[in-house]
Amino acid sequence: MTYPPIAIPGQPLGPASRYLSGPGTHVQNSQLCASILGPVVEQAARGKAKASSGKAGDAPPLPILSIQRSALPVPNDTALTNVLPEVDAVVLARVTRINPRQATVAILVVGESVCSDEFQGLIRVQDVRATEKDKVKIFSSFRPGDIVRAQVVSLGDQSNYYLSTAGNHLGVVMATSEGGNAMYPISWKEFKDPVTGATESRKVAKPF
Repeated sequence: MTYPPIAIPGQPLGPASRYLSGPGTHVQNSQLCASILGPVVEQAARGKAKASSGKAGDAPPLPILSIQRSALPVPNDTALTNVLPEVDAVVLARVTRINPRQATVAILVVGESVCSDEFQGLIRVQDVRATEKDKVKIFSSFRPGDIVRAQVVSLGDQSNYYLSTAGNHLGVVMATSEGGNAMYPISWKEFKDPVTGATESRKVAKPF
């Protein structure tokens, strides 16, 4: 097994030539990627694999990879934890609301540990990116529902952790369009809706 026991949105799981896409996954640039947060489950495929001609061949069938929603039991006795975010820790969070000064997020994953309880964090406008901070607009960087990879920069006050996305590998890893479709990144500042073709601005995280 070369894929992680628990995947985060946008994380590559393996080449599409080795696995078939199941629920909770999608294919991007010939790689099978996670679409949701949760444990990775491998299932044996039924029938024979298809040859390049499209006809069934003698090759063994490819296994199917899918992602269970985190509310379901986690395999291999991997328990949800109450690990606390620490300074410099990389976290995965969901944007819950935004205003011109900051984005409020719910921290779901700390490092490689899925949290049993959500922690609240703030991404302030000055912490969105490292350059041209005076030109940053929260509304053009995040939207409610986005999944963001960020780094803890301060423990903040008693109710919030201060987070930063000022790094190429930090930012939005999963976003849904205004039309309700899962989008894919096309640059460091844009996602694209594969159904409508419309683009939307985000602070995009560099792929793994």
